[in-house]
Amino acid sequence: MLAEMPFYRPVGNECILFEITYRQRLPLLIKGPTGCGKTRFISHMAARLGRSLHTVSCHDDLTAADLTGRYLLKGGETVWMDGPLTRAVREGGICYLDEVVEARKDVTVVLHPLTDDRRILPLERTGEILQAPDEFMLVVSYNPGYQNILKSLKPSTRQRFVSISFDFPPAETEIEIIAAESGLPVKQCIPLVNLAKRLRELKEIDLEEVVSTRLLVYCAILMKSGLDPFQAAETALVEPLCDDVEVKQGLLELVRATYG
Repeated sequence: MLAEMPFYRPVGNECILFEITYRQRLPLLIKGPTGCGKTRFISHMAARLGRSLHTVSCHDDLTAADLTGRYLLKGGETVWMDGPLTRAVREGGICYLDEVVEARKDVTVVLHPLTDDRRILPLERTGEILQAPDEFMLVVSYNPGYQNILKSLKPSTRQRFVSISFDFPPAETEIEIIAAESGLPVKQCIPLVNLAKRLRELKEIDLEEVVSTRLLVYCAILMKSGLDPFQAAETALVEPLCDDVEVKQGLLELVRATYG
């Protein structure tokens, strides 16, 4: 099992907090910037606890039926097909809703009975009321820095969850993560993390997102594959961040200063 466990390097007591939350049958909210390791953390903890993981990437068109299930035609018959949330409840698994604020409002309404002491999932279409077993856990995440007032969790929903805030790891930890994920030697990961620090600290350039640990891993993979560091950084760090020509030139100057 340990060999198959997704790699994750803790930066604090988040693993202990997750285990306590799981044992106490509490719903969990993970907050943090894009690409900081939220999804990897959930995958790691699901494997660590030996539970099945049902991941849903939320979007504007996601409905409650997408989570709970619907009747479908199969072989000339109408059959009920469980959605990922229902499967997780039946199996006693972990259901993870990534970027939950992107989903339609009726989705959060479905979650409410699972986030209080009832821990039930009513299925109106089938007339069932599923009682979540002790092993079931509901986890949701979102990026508070990217959301606006039109896309945010209502306070009444947020207060149904205990919460852990994530951020990008400290430099030493990020170097270790990039080296482990990409196979790039540690000494080559050091300038890459130093570059990320400078890019993240930019004040004069307005970027919707900053360089994520995920993008640093992509860049390191390109470098490990033989691509020139400057080209790798341009492809994996600069181009994904923006489309503005002048802004990209400014970012590339920092890359040149790092890699010559």
